[in-house]
Amino acid sequence: MGKAMIDSGRLIPRNGAVHPVRRDMEYKTSVLRSPDFPLLSLESTKTEETGPVFGHTSLGPLDNDLILNWSKGLASAIGERILLHGRVIDENGRSVPKALIEIWQANAGGRYRHVEDTYFAPLDDNFGGCGRTLTDAEGRYQFMTIKPGAYPWPNRGNDWRPAHIHFSIFGHSFGQRLITQMYFEGDPLIDRCPIAATIKDRSQLERLVAPLDFLAARPLDFLAYRFDIVLRGRRQTMFENKTEGL
Repeated sequence: MGKAMIDSGRLIPRNGAVHPVRRDMEYKTSVLRSPDFPLLSLESTKTEETGPVFGHTSLGPLDNDLILNWSKGLASAIGERILLHGRVIDENGRSVPKALIEIWQANAGGRYRHVEDTYFAPLDDNFGGCGRTLTDAEGRYQFMTIKPGAYPWPNRGNDWRPAHIHFSIFGHSFGQRLITQMYFEGDPLIDRCPIAATIKDRSQLERLVAPLDFLAARPLDFLAYRFDIVLRGRRQTMFENKTEGL
């Protein structure tokens, strides 16, 4: 077989109707960080359409194993072991191969390995909280990791973030990046989270909730969650889908 061709061309604008609202009074910092004026939708340029490539060839053997990658395989992270897997597909169900997926998360106690995270939960010496992998020819990916813990955050009097994992999905150009986060089936904090509540359509929020997948679990070892990522059309851009405004 010959070398696969990378699809190129204009970026398909984002459908803003299914995204979280930018300003929500219950999510306090969104009031300060949201734009005061309508966004402008711009035509993509060669910069967004062709480059750069984000490290697709610089992956290590443990990059998708967050249980072992921080210690370089010398010790295991502490917490509930889980397998996180799924497919990256387009809106027509076609697989998206060689997409670079990066994830980052809190540890089992709900604390990030970040200098600004001052939550009381201890750090795990054997857990860094970051991983990366490439989708295969069928768009499949998987990570071994620790189920993250919930944590409090200074929004209202006693707000807690549900257990979640952040995702960044890269294509083969600057404009091909999606950032999202995944929640876990059955978590009661999802319905109480002001950030999750910025997604006003419940059916859209459910797309961010990964169901348990007992078929992929390993008895006496780990549970599994499946999180399929559906991209809109051939490409997705950071701009809105109308000429101007919401």
